[in-house]
Amino acid sequence: MLPVCLLAASCSTVQRGIGGGASGAAPVAHCRSASSVPVGSSRVAVAAIVRRHARAYRRPGGRAFASFGHLNRNGYPTVLRVLSAVRRRNCSAAWYHVQLPIRPNGVTGFVRAGAVGLGRVGTRIRVDVSSRRLTLYRNGRPVLRTTVAVGARATPTPTGSYYVDQRLVPVNPSGPYGPGALGISAFSNVLTHWTQGGPVAIHGTNEPSSIGRAASNGCIRVRNRVLRRLFASTPAGTPVTITR
Repeated sequence: MLPVCLLAASCSTVQRGIGGGASGAAPVAHCRSASSVPVGSSRVAVAAIVRRHARAYRRPGGRAFASFGHLNRNGYPTVLRVLSAVRRRNCSAAWYHVQLPIRPNGVTGFVRAGAVGLGRVGTRIRVDVSSRRLTLYRNGRPVLRTTVAVGARATPTPTGSYYVDQRLVPVNPSGPYGPGALGISAFSNVLTHWTQGGPVAIHGTNEPSSIGRAASNGCIRVRNRVLRRLFASTPAGTPVTITR
């Protein structure tokens, strides 16, 4: 699990450059009001960064059930994963359907388009718990494969579709989290009373002998030299798929 003694990484979050439309393309002349269109593709995902404050709604115009500031509790910009856009008649986005970094795992909601800025993300991570392998993809092609440690039997790594929601640097790079941690939007299904709700991360380790084993509290451990490469190549907003 993520510690409290982490510092937000200073590098950029996502690649900027997506406008108010669903995919960044110039809007067409007319759209059906309240139409929903998918955002992103198998190679490029879209992340939203909260500008100042954003509320999440079960449906557009409904009752808000969660709220987010520009920075999260670790001082890192609040990042949401965009799934689709709800358009106005002029084809600009009115709402975004987003995945949220809160319990329960995989929860989604709608945020007003004006409350967030968008960016493209060309990376993806896939973790196979059974084979204890992690693969990083860039533009649909694998660029890094490595063996990992996963959750122990009593504290398993949660499977599902998530995303990197923060990039954190431990105060002690020689400690249990190594030189960096990619926080993801997943939470332990077991350690519900852990600090910050039991968030899961991909991080380094001071126990390299655990790599290849089911040994963690639910996080995904990689060797520190690999973590440095992974950290440098993985912006916030990167989709993370964990399978068993």
